[in-house]
Amino acid sequence: MIDIRFGPQVCGDADAAAAREWLVTDGLGGYAMGTVGGLRTRRYHGLLIAAGETPAARHLGLVSLDPAVTLPGGARVRLGAHEWAPGTIDPRGFELLERFDLTDGLPRWRWRIGDVVIEREIAMTHGRCAVAVVHRLLAGGPVRLELSAVCTWRDAHGERGSGGVAPAMWPAADGVVVEEAFRIAGPGWEPAGQWWLGAYHREEAARGLAASEDLWHAGSFAAALERPGDVLGVRAWTEAPAQAPPPAEEVVRTARDRHRAVVAAARPADEVQASLALAADAFVIDTPRGPDVVAGYPWFGCWSRDTMIAYEGLFLATGRAARGRELLRGYAATLSEGMLANTADTGRVEYNTVDATLWFLHAVARHVQVAADDDLAAELLPALRTVVDAHLRGTRYGIGVDPADGLLTQGAPGAALTWMDARVDEVPVTPRAGKAVEVNALWVNGLAAVAGVAERIGAQATTARAAHGKAVASFRRRFPAPAGWLHDVVDAPAPAYPRGAGPRHDDDQLRPNQLLAWSLPYAPMTADAQALRMIGARLLTPLGLRTLAPGLPGYAGSHRGGPAQRDRAYHQGTVWPWLLGPWVDAHRRADLPMMDVFAGIDSHLGEFGLGSVSETADGSAPHLATGCPFQAWSVGEVLRARGK
Repeated sequence: MIDIRFGPQVCGDADAAAAREWLVTDGLGGYAMGTVGGLRTRRYHGLLIAAGETPAARHLGLVSLDPAVTLPGGARVRLGAHEWAPGTIDPRGFELLERFDLTDGLPRWRWRIGDVVIEREIAMTHGRCAVAVVHRLLAGGPVRLELSAVCTWRDAHGERGSGGVAPAMWPAADGVVVEEAFRIAGPGWEPAGQWWLGAYHREEAARGLAASEDLWHAGSFAAALERPGDVLGVRAWTEAPAQAPPPAEEVVRTARDRHRAVVAAARPADEVQASLALAADAFVIDTPRGPDVVAGYPWFGCWSRDTMIAYEGLFLATGRAARGRELLRGYAATLSEGMLANTADTGRVEYNTVDATLWFLHAVARHVQVAADDDLAAELLPALRTVVDAHLRGTRYGIGVDPADGLLTQGAPGAALTWMDARVDEVPVTPRAGKAVEVNALWVNGLAAVAGVAERIGAQATTARAAHGKAVASFRRRFPAPAGWLHDVVDAPAPAYPRGAGPRHDDDQLRPNQLLAWSLPYAPMTADAQALRMIGARLLTPLGLRTLAPGLPGYAGSHRGGPAQRDRAYHQGTVWPWLLGPWVDAHRRADLPMMDVFAGIDSHLGEFGLGSVSETADGSAPHLATGCPFQAWSVGEVLRARGK
């Protein structure tokens, strides 16, 4: 794995340290997350964020353990960091940070105060919501270390203020139970109980959201650290007190050993692949329904499209085929009218995508081939056939095969059914109704995949083969555009008319969706070197591909601002790293050199969400990362494509 390290130049710079975020997870959808410098720049930052009934229904409990050290001679130095208004930071403990590193996926800080050196490590248990924070004296001393426990109990997506009722606390033998929801335990507990008012979240302000909240100082843990090696360990967890996790130092050791085993199981070819394999581990979780995938931290839950796009990278490239098998079986059980449920952050089961089901066909076929899993092929083949039959007949949202050409069309008023699904005031930004290029590439690929799965186990595939032949012929006839690349949508309704009325047109805006027509295992088109060169010249950036070429109407080079501004830019020029997967596959098929296509991503591992790959980046240079700092399909597709 890459050892990500920062010295005083970064650690001591408030902005540089705050721009780099670390993450540790519990395998259930909960996590701990923060910045190198300790500033809580997001409402989502904290040491104990617990998943609820769904992974997206998270609650923030333990916010921070702010350290203060009393030195020989009596001077007291606070090592924490809080921002109370833009640019108003007190204390400024990051200025004493000598080093931060991320080794084996665990964050570690080292403060130097004269001759005294104190280290902190954080880890979570895997399979339960519990965090351990270990402070260790490395040099100097004796010192007295105090940790102020700052708490709340609220929805992770909101704020809590002092105007409401203070968090309820009940004493325990070695700490406190907060809101009957979580417990904190450690040595030398002294209760307090006061509000810290106006903590400021600069990233939420930049995203046009509420940017401040009040925090509850519940009390402090303390211990005398007499000699190097002495520790103060604190744990927090959501289960009943009788189910306390192991001692804090043991939690850290166990997490480190587990992370090394995760990397070893992936058999990485180099250090970057090892880091990506460990990054992938954060997204694979257990739920009461079986394995699932968190789409991104800190705010996303589980989404079927994201899961199926990331599937091969997260599961097959990391030695998790057995868990992947159970995930595919679980998702197959959600099929309705030939559509895969798009499990949403709202907690509702929704059937509102045209492509998630087609990505599911792809994921099943890749699993069967890579894992040689004929048993799963036989088990899921009836479900795969229902998908084909339902699409041939027609299903929700106008999704169905046009009998005239065998291509898949879709669209309904107010719906955004492709992966470019952003809406503002319930109006799709990029509706793409009609026959979208990547949807039909996935349809062609899915038909061949279903036929291949059937024939592998000696079953008939007449329907899928017939539909595949017709769709391939029509795709090759309809999608090539005079500009030299592929249309993004054919038979699209004219903008001035609702679906089904008025004239139709073919949209040849230069977007990256066409890459799937060359990159998928059963792609409908032979890779076109000239088209790929034109696409690369306009869309390729160091962190992925733009979603719209600069200069075209609607192009947005910045994915910044409030929710509406960001949503309008989301697929109108914003860069998406997951598209590097199709880009690389298409280039390999065209036998084109790719130079250092992953060089930007390799550097990115130490720039934003540490050790991971972000959701998006600005379309315009310098292509700064935006969106979720830790994104499943970004990691999955880079891991898969880079490892080939």
